[in-house]
Amino acid sequence: MRNGRALVPASVRKARALLLALVLVSSEQGAFAQQMPDLVTPDALRVCADAADMPFTNRKGEGFENRIAEIVARDLNVPLRYYWMPHGPGFVRNTLGMRLCDLIIGYAAGTEIAQHSNPYYRSAFTMIVRRDGPLSGIEELSDQRLRGKRIGIIAATPPVDHLTDLGLMDQTKTYSLLVDRRYESPADEMIEDLVNKQIDAAILWGPTGGPLAKIHPELEVVPLIHEKERPPLAFRITMAMRPNELDWKRTINTVLRRRASEIQQVLLEYGVPLLDDEGHLINSPGASP
Repeated sequence: MRNGRALVPASVRKARALLLALVLVSSEQGAFAQQMPDLVTPDALRVCADAADMPFTNRKGEGFENRIAEIVARDLNVPLRYYWMPHGPGFVRNTLGMRLCDLIIGYAAGTEIAQHSNPYYRSAFTMIVRRDGPLSGIEELSDQRLRGKRIGIIAATPPVDHLTDLGLMDQTKTYSLLVDRRYESPADEMIEDLVNKQIDAAILWGPTGGPLAKIHPELEVVPLIHEKERPPLAFRITMAMRPNELDWKRTINTVLRRRASEIQQVLLEYGVPLLDDEGHLINSPGASP
């Protein structure tokens, strides 16, 4: 006995210390798993994404959703893993639904096929024109300067209804909506046509058009925030997960709240048009923050 305690051999003390360390690590992993019991495995953030969908995602991690996924994984203190699949019909069912991953980074609020996190940004469709062209300074689709001009539009997107109501569809060039992005990119083609003066205006979803226009300083991005409400041209963006995974949803909402400023900075860096809750433009899309 020494100071009222029995002497313990060094080998025993080391064994106890190792056991304690293993218990602590196990407890931390167990707490993580208990926090997110519905995940495929609790040791990584598994994200469903398209491997060739810039400016959102690609295999090299160059898209802004790649960057946001890294922020989420870093906050959760787990490695980031991807399950790659081209976007198209059945994407959610064949990724989240098949338990091949646990999260989709960018997903429009209001659709019922998946459970949604709280929205982490809001954006709108945009009209992109040349700064030195006759449409520079335009703010609305009803502007008479659009009459007789060639307009690029993605088929079956909400702005088609607005152009139809304004009698402008007969002067549009339509680009495909559903393509395999490994081989085709209608948005890039549209921007190229605009730069080469094959069309006079390009209408694209803001998170697509803003980043693409950012690399062309001769282009001007006009968020369509003054149009009639129906069909909507502005949408809140969430993260999607399987229905009824309430613990996982609470975890992601906590991360989004904690990392809101970092996520917004990424969006600003890429030139994504951002709107506040009242629908007012936060940033100047296409410009550096």
